[in-house]
Amino acid sequence: MDVMTRIERALTKAVAHADQQGGPPLLAAAMHHAVFPRGARIRPRLAHAVAAACGEDSPSLTDAAAAAIELLHCASLVHDDLPCFDNSDMRRGKPTVHIVYGEPIAVLAGDALIVLAFETVARGALRVPHRLASLIHTLGRAAGSPLGIAAGQAWESEDKIDLAHYQQAKTGALFSAATVMGAHAAGHDAEPWRALGELLGEAYQVADDLRDVVCTPEELGKPIGQDEALGRPNAIRTYGLDGAIDRLNTLARAAADSIPVCRGARDLKSHILSETMRLLPKELAARAA
Repeated sequence: MDVMTRIERALTKAVAHADQQGGPPLLAAAMHHAVFPRGARIRPRLAHAVAAACGEDSPSLTDAAAAAIELLHCASLVHDDLPCFDNSDMRRGKPTVHIVYGEPIAVLAGDALIVLAFETVARGALRVPHRLASLIHTLGRAAGSPLGIAAGQAWESEDKIDLAHYQQAKTGALFSAATVMGAHAAGHDAEPWRALGELLGEAYQVADDLRDVVCTPEELGKPIGQDEALGRPNAIRTYGLDGAIDRLNTLARAAADSIPVCRGARDLKSHILSETMRLLPKELAARAA
């Protein structure tokens, strides 16, 4: 079974737990709306790639860990789109959760997806319970404060924002969790994999900032120019356009070089370099060559 099929199957199974008899139908529908149809699934694919490179020995746990990361990501998007934050009306080419289901249900859907992430990991670790504590700890660190997605969202309310801290929490937290949890799920020493996730998280944020400048809302499936409109820090403002492209290249190479020794290191390095460059908008690809 290919990785994308495994990811979608695991997410479908996880979200189905929110749609059981006796639960609020609107909440279940909102959670499904937030997760499907799929986006790029970059973070769970990364978790799978690391698990494979480490010699995956528990596919069901890898599936659960990867699904949990994506559930956290989807929760962060629901909250990020709310009127109190970005006030976005489109995500992945369709109306956002609060537009369809209302703001109260959207808040609860985001909260429920965070909890569901932890439930999903717990269910996936039934056959290898000795790995659960590390996975839960990593997931909690990625979700909360001072280094998780809650902190990343909160930085936007501060008067002074440190770009590195902001990006590390807002974006890097889930990327580092993906690499660490992928290794944990495979029973591998996981901490050496954190640097890979942190570097890829920053690379993704730089690429996202570039797309926000050169792409259209139709291409991205969401509004553009949000950072500029809301006065938030971004790579273009910090480095300039060409500087941001150089930064993306530097981060991609550093990420590939950070891969710990493992039997799948060579293939993973090639995968990381190609996938990172794919994030760059086509309009800028020639300038990055």
